Amino acid sequence: MARTTANGVELEYEIIGDGGEPLLLIMGLGAQMLMWPDGFCQLLAERGFQVIRYDNRDIGTSTKTQGPAPKPRSLLKAMITRSSKRATYTLADMADDAAGLLQALGIDQAHVVGASMGGMIAQQLTIDHPTRVRSLCSIMSNTGDASHGLSKPSLLLKARSLIFTAPVDDPEERLRRAMQLNRLISGPRFDAVEVERILRAEGARSDDTVGTARQMLAIAASPARNDGLRQVRVPTLVIHGMVDPLVLPSGGRETARCVPNSLLLMFPDMAHDLPRNRWPQIVEAIWDNAHRSTAAQPA
Repeated sequence: MARTTANGVELEYEIIGDGGEPLLLIMGLGAQMLMWPDGFCQLLAERGFQVIRYDNRDIGTSTKTQGPAPKPRSLLKAMITRSSKRATYTLADMADDAAGLLQALGIDQAHVVGASMGGMIAQQLTIDHPTRVRSLCSIMSNTGDASHGLSKPSLLLKARSLIFTAPVDDPEERLRRAMQLNRLISGPRFDAVEVERILRAEGARSDDTVGTARQMLAIAASPARNDGLRQVRVPTLVIHGMVDPLVLPSGGRETARCVPNSLLLMFPDMAHDLPRNRWPQIVEAIWDNAHRSTAAQPA
């Protein structure tokens, strides 16, 4: 792994694969680059991509925002009201981070793949820096509007104590909470052994517990991207799980509806996760999208 300055922040990144077409992976809320599984990244590299994964600001070993931690009550209020008062940055700033990383690496254009919040950042990157993006893939994400891709109410009730509570110092309790949350949002192919391995590796890299809250404030402070997505002209693939409780499938459908000539791929056994059995299909779909014309008919 390496580190570079991008958009005024320090970003930790890793490049997997020699040569090939640059492909930038952007991970979601509170997740380090390791949440892009090694095996998944290797499949992308074997398919001909030079894979770049990195820690977003406030996560992993990238720059941490200084200042008091957001309180659970104020965080919950901001998410409900979509307030920008307490946010120190927005998704647009995080998209600028991604563009800055590409610039720092000497990459003029890259294929961009984002998952969950990473999909939001990837969308914003394509809107704000269209010349930097060769193709876009948005996975288990939404457009940021208030009508599509919200969370299932029953999930919020179950997960409220895991999300909107003060962080804990005990590593094993943090791990227990993270495992419980991952079980709630994952589908029938949930791999507890692999998820625990990744979470322990994340904990070894950073024990920060504030970054997730700051990123949630960034999401709350960011406007919807529907209008901007209607101007996207690069090949776009939208992937979503049909049983996703965290970002309901309407989020993927609306994203695909907004982007002209986009492709929508949905899996019945996928929730808010990347099930291993679907990796070959997802990798192949990303490759196909990266090399198609925007004149292709949507499916």
